[in-house]
Amino acid sequence: MRKFTPKFAIVAAAIAAVAVPVAAHHSTAMFEWGKAKPLENMTVVRWEWTNPHTFLYAKDADGNQWAFEGMSPNHLVRYGWSKRSLKPGDKIDMTYYPLRDGRRGGFDVTVQFADGSGLNQFGEAGSRTAAAN
Repeated sequence: MRKFTPKFAIVAAAIAAVAVPVAAHHSTAMFEWGKAKPLENMTVVRWEWTNPHTFLYAKDADGNQWAFEGMSPNHLVRYGWSKRSLKPGDKIDMTYYPLRDGRRGGFDVTVQFADGSGLNQFGEAGSRTAAAN
């Protein structure tokens, strides 16, 4: 039988601490995944180009604050997005997968600009190119 030592306990705790966040990180259970809803006349407040996920903060026409998670920069750059894709003050229409708990926010799916061009987190046709941003 193995004797329990403080060194063994430290190693076991370190392995457990690393394993749990990795497994929990990529859940989409908090979103109504696949049930895109439109939002019109939004104003970009802040665009965070961060790993492991991007974040878009915007206000609606009534001044309500919204927060949207997005795919990683590594993923988005393949579909025409960049850290300069959105700027504070930009007027956009968008689609998103809402949060299940009813808070104002969700997962950003598409963004459409006043000039008619747009970006899609999943890379469908009609998106801007990274070079244009």
